[in-house]
Amino acid sequence: MIEYSLKVEERILHQELYYKESKLLTYTIKYPKFYSEEFALVVDKLNLLYRTKANVIIKTVVNNLYQQAMVEYEYSVANNFPIRVFEVYVDYSITYNKNCTLSLYFDQYEYTGGAHGMTVRTSDTWDLIRSNMMRLRDFFICDDAYQEYIITNINLQIAEQIAAGDDIYFDDYFHLVRENFKPNNFYLVDEGIVIYYQQYDIAPYSSGIRTFLIPFRKRIVIEPSCTLI
Repeated sequence: MIEYSLKVEERILHQELYYKESKLLTYTIKYPKFYSEEFALVVDKLNLLYRTKANVIIKTVVNNLYQQAMVEYEYSVANNFPIRVFEVYVDYSITYNKNCTLSLYFDQYEYTGGAHGMTVRTSDTWDLIRSNMMRLRDFFICDDAYQEYIITNINLQIAEQIAAGDDIYFDDYFHLVRENFKPNNFYLVDEGIVIYYQQYDIAPYSSGIRTFLIPFRKRIVIEPSCTLI
């Protein structure tokens, strides 16, 4: 067993943007900064990656929405409509940090007027020893059939939820689970692998981002370990 320490501190980028003395947009972007003596090289790699991604969001998403917000401001003023403040909010959650493996996800929320905003989730899982991102299939013994195993498991979970009275999915969820399955949409927790679907993928907006736990299971779903190369 390899003894190591991987610590994290939160970094926050925040600003309110104005136009003609009216606040048009606020953004808050949170991202992690890691520290580890044992995994110094991969930590430098991760810190550069997530700091760069945060700055890219400002240069692309925030700047584009600010331009849209100025256009909407002029339209709203001309038509005596209320001024809507746009928002970008990015937060992260570290879901697994042991066995030489790091897993985390980011939720990026954008509001541009209307009834509600939209949240998109992304995730990464890292092998700290090999300094590379892990794939979903890496956690399955039979990696050629892992998708079928997952999809079958998810449909069974949904059927159980519906039978229990939680009718929160689209009627054709059985087909949508397969159509909208994306191998990159996963992260690890202590109990196993969490597969997630974006808003509207398989259920209405009010149902949020749907998640499904695929438990670690011997000879089927592999739990990470600190195995040296």
